[in-house]
Amino acid sequence: MTDIVTTDPGEEVEPPEAAALPHPASVSPPEPGRQEPVWAHWADDKLLSLRMAELGVTLDGSAVQERITELYQELADRGLAFRPHFWLSDEWFTPDGVPGVAVPFYLAHPRLKRLELQKMLEVEGGTPSWCMRILRHEAGHAIDNANMLRRRRRRQALFGRSSLPYPEFYAPKPYSRSYVLHLDYSYAQSHPDEDFAETFAVWLNPRSDWRRRYLEWPALRKLEYVDELMQEIAQRPPLVSHAGTVDPLHRIRRTLRQHYRKKTAHYGLDYPDFYDRDLRRLFPQPADGARTLPASRFMNRIRRDVRRTVAEWTGVYQYTIDQVIEEMTERCDALLLRFVPGAEERTRSDFIVALTVQTMNYLHSGRHRVAL
Repeated sequence: MTDIVTTDPGEEVEPPEAAALPHPASVSPPEPGRQEPVWAHWADDKLLSLRMAELGVTLDGSAVQERITELYQELADRGLAFRPHFWLSDEWFTPDGVPGVAVPFYLAHPRLKRLELQKMLEVEGGTPSWCMRILRHEAGHAIDNANMLRRRRRRQALFGRSSLPYPEFYAPKPYSRSYVLHLDYSYAQSHPDEDFAETFAVWLNPRSDWRRRYLEWPALRKLEYVDELMQEIAQRPPLVSHAGTVDPLHRIRRTLRQHYRKKTAHYGLDYPDFYDRDLRRLFPQPADGARTLPASRFMNRIRRDVRRTVAEWTGVYQYTIDQVIEEMTERCDALLLRFVPGAEERTRSDFIVALTVQTMNYLHSGRHRVAL
């Protein structure tokens, strides 16, 4: 499972219950004038006090249901009879042994998407293309589970064993051609199961043109294997077919406030200040009499655009990057650094470079934990 932005070359995260949720393809679209939830216009503070189980949202008629229907069509176009089932939970994930996918609750209603944006600075899967990339990836896990593909020797030889423990962090090789490129931060390199799911996602994407894109890459062998494997199992009944769920939304008793407190802690920072030298280079001592502004004011002015740019480069959650900026801003004030107007573009470019380096140092220090 993943919570990172995506860069697919062809493209514009309790024991199982017995009861299955409604099949998304069979759910009717929302009726005109359908009554909004009572919390739809609540202020954030009041909404955060609501238990997640009390939200009462479903996949029925939601925008993500449209994407699921699109995914089903892509599977059908590839000749696959398999259809993963879906349910709402607190985040994206596909549980081991379950041929289905959990979808984060905030995608079920625009008000919840706005809250997610407010708390986390971005909405994972919040655009149609981003949502489809994640769905294809999770469908790879689900079809793996449904057919117990991880037991196959050739699959183990090409991708590695699923029994390998998931790392708390990993240091990818960005230029490796042994892995496909689909989710950011070279996510296929994090674990054999993620490698398989990423390869399946690229294979499934009708716009990936994977034979040409990965020509002369070692990763092409994996794609060709997935192609052969999917042809073999296309119309076979799955070995695992139960529609179990894990942590369905209606069973999560945490409040939204507790949920976001835990989530922001997970994507927050846990390392000392490393910024002073970079900041003094960015904001050198101005000449006597020069007109200046507090350096922190300049950083706050460009904060949003810079945060988004570095997130696109690194694949790191914007929330995490924002915490780096926050600490750098506080250090600017502590060091009494000043900015001289007139060099905005150069200083902005230099700040982006420094922020990217600090973010990557954080990632490779082992203190960053990528959600898997």
